[in-house]
Amino acid sequence: MTGWSFSVSRIWAILAKELIQMRRDRLTFAMMLGVPLIQLLLFGYAINTDPKGLPSALVALDRGPFTNAVVSALTNTDYYRFVDIAQSAERADRLLESGDVAFVVTIPGDFEARVARGEHPVILVEADATDPAAASNAIGSLGEIARIALVREMGAMAEKTATDFSNLEIVVHRRYNPEGITQYNIVPGLLGVILQMTMVMMTAMALTREIERGTMENLLAMPVTPLEIMVGKVLPFIGVGAIQVVVVLTFSKLLFSVPFEGSLSLLLGAIMIFITALVLLGYTFSTLARSQMQAMQLTFFFFLPSILLSGFMFPYRGMPEWAQTFGEFLPLTHFLRIIRAIMLKGATLPAVAPEMFSLGLFVVAFGLLALLRFRRTLD
Repeated sequence: MTGWSFSVSRIWAILAKELIQMRRDRLTFAMMLGVPLIQLLLFGYAINTDPKGLPSALVALDRGPFTNAVVSALTNTDYYRFVDIAQSAERADRLLESGDVAFVVTIPGDFEARVARGEHPVILVEADATDPAAASNAIGSLGEIARIALVREMGAMAEKTATDFSNLEIVVHRRYNPEGITQYNIVPGLLGVILQMTMVMMTAMALTREIERGTMENLLAMPVTPLEIMVGKVLPFIGVGAIQVVVVLTFSKLLFSVPFEGSLSLLLGAIMIFITALVLLGYTFSTLARSQMQAMQLTFFFFLPSILLSGFMFPYRGMPEWAQTFGEFLPLTHFLRIIRAIMLKGATLPAVAPEMFSLGLFVVAFGLLALLRFRRTLD
């Protein structure tokens, strides 16, 4: 019966032992405090499903008081932030393709005359609809805002002629995803999410598995350099990533009919750079962790902000500037821009070159960090 007796002193001893163990495992303790805090900050401050201040380009073929009134009204809504006065439709189209702007507002050459005569004025709005949720509210409020602006500009003349500009037509052209299908935005992004989750985690456990199984001594005794060990460790996972890419791209076409407008070779090149950056990041995590559990914790700690701040789940431009700045330091952010631009917009190399350059910088940075962190001994 002694084994079934209840002892407060034994419970206290076990409790003291667990507290000491938690104090020694600083990484796990930091995760317990850090993850809830990060979730609170990101969901409370960074996530916004109604983005405002969206960068826009203006193509004004007719400049006058009515045009200025419409542009000022759109700016005052906080949805539109005109960052470029395009001189031609071709330049505006390039800005939209590269993702520099979310909207292109075109004022026709006869706009002022039509407004003055009440003859069915037209405003053309082209929207980057690769992310349907990001543009919906801004587009929905456009017509009423423009009508109110024109009535105010007409003033007494509008009252005298009983003109309410109900015949004002807002022609909205949703580019790249005219039907607003959510899968066209989510499915390409899932490729990046799946690759990050698997590549980083599997590679992060590469060295820690050797330590836990006691085979690290044999690896260190071999006449190989840290660079050779790193290359030998990461190449198999790059191959696994290539298989995942084939599976996801194939089923995205077969199951969801996601369009593919761009170059396959360009996309595959970007994917290989992205996978290389991920496996090198995972290898860096393996040099920081002392167990497979810690490697998984580090992976999850990196995975959470990547999902929330990259533009995968929530509109990137809806986040505050500090969150967007943080998102620029995440490889997934740049990869999502590349894959959506190539698959949905048919973007060419010049349009995605800045994002591919950023991924290349991640490859260099993670590779150097992994080599610097690599331990030649188990001490």
